[in-house]
Amino acid sequence: MSQVPPPLPGQGMPSSAPGPQQGPYGQASVAPAETPYGQADPPPLPSPGRLPDPGPLPDPGALPDPAALQVTEQTRTYPCPSCGGTLVFDPDSRGLKCLSCGNQQPVTGVTGVVGRHDLGTAMRELAARRQHQQQLVGHGIVKEIVCQSCGGHTSFSGSMTAIRCPYCNTPIQRDDLQDAPVRLPVDGVLPLAIGEKQARADIEKWINSRWFAPNEFKKYRTLGSFTSIYLTYFAYDADTTTHYTGMRGDTYTVTVGSGENQHTETRTRWTPAFGTVTNQFRSLPALANQGLDTPKVTALEPWPIEQAQPYNAQFVSGHLSRTYDLDAADTFEARGRPVIDSEIDSTIRYDIGGDQQQISSKDTSYQLLNFAQLLMPVWLLTVTYQSKPYQVFINGMTGEVQGQRPYSPIKITLAVLAAVVVIIIAIVLYNVFGGSN
Repeated sequence: MSQVPPPLPGQGMPSSAPGPQQGPYGQASVAPAETPYGQADPPPLPSPGRLPDPGPLPDPGALPDPAALQVTEQTRTYPCPSCGGTLVFDPDSRGLKCLSCGNQQPVTGVTGVVGRHDLGTAMRELAARRQHQQQLVGHGIVKEIVCQSCGGHTSFSGSMTAIRCPYCNTPIQRDDLQDAPVRLPVDGVLPLAIGEKQARADIEKWINSRWFAPNEFKKYRTLGSFTSIYLTYFAYDADTTTHYTGMRGDTYTVTVGSGENQHTETRTRWTPAFGTVTNQFRSLPALANQGLDTPKVTALEPWPIEQAQPYNAQFVSGHLSRTYDLDAADTFEARGRPVIDSEIDSTIRYDIGGDQQQISSKDTSYQLLNFAQLLMPVWLLTVTYQSKPYQVFINGMTGEVQGQRPYSPIKITLAVLAAVVVIIIAIVLYNVFGGSN
């Protein structure tokens, strides 16, 4: 707790400091309260584990040296036992459903809890393997996929890990990434809970409420792409202790002057403050994908992470999926630590108290810093309007809609002209009727 002298007599009592609410991601020791991503007394976490050992990397000297080496990846499809069609994960039934005959199968093999890893240990192991793997980069390896349904050849691009075959539309998943030596394995998944029918109703409602969007944008069914996709997040658990120094400002009023010049002034009395605060964060989500409108995706929060299941590829069948673009350390520095630092600052200001606070220095240490890699479901609408893409996102668990939209200059101009006409009419009516009175 901060150390400050009592208020001086005769100069007014300081007002209370801001309340102790610490935001949606963590909990300070000074204010135990339930929040979506933090709690005062959390259940014990699973023991941090080491990453699975994928075995030795291939010897770079043993690789041939063509301009592009074709490599067939391990892939997975789910044939229907009744008709041989394709099984996909159905959000409405929470199981697998055949696209051809409607046969339903339960998701199997979901056991255990979502594991977590110590960030420092995991990244040191990953760095050692990356150093070896970098020797393979110069061989220009191309990832070629053979569809198990029709035998057609295609490829995964970028960070996609689940696609549809361009020849027979069969959902295809890459299995090799879970054991890849330089990739972090997926720990858990939030199974998609909102089906396409509900998602389209939500997107229709959102688009129709955008009055100033061009009419062409509202024809998204023909102009845009609407699909379900799992995005990659890292969820962090952290316990921090922060020692700080700063200043506490207490405002008071005094009466100065005399006669006609007498008036009151508000002044601030500053006193030194210092102390120690602790913060606790649980399942703080941070998006690990790039190329998206990050503020809009972030606005889809909160995620019901407590509903996450241990990773099972069946939950992803029939839906697009992306692996991470930023690893656990880079995501933490870019998107996790700023949130934690902001929460710590709020805790310090509350601990200092008074009407105003200044933070001069702070030193934060981490007693715990774990992470889990999670797949989060999103319905994504992408509409290209006048050569510019616009993205609209739906939280596949809660139905929250966030997105971009263009503005129609014609509609805005007409709205301004209508407003001007209304003002002119009001002035004329006032002059004719109100002015005569």
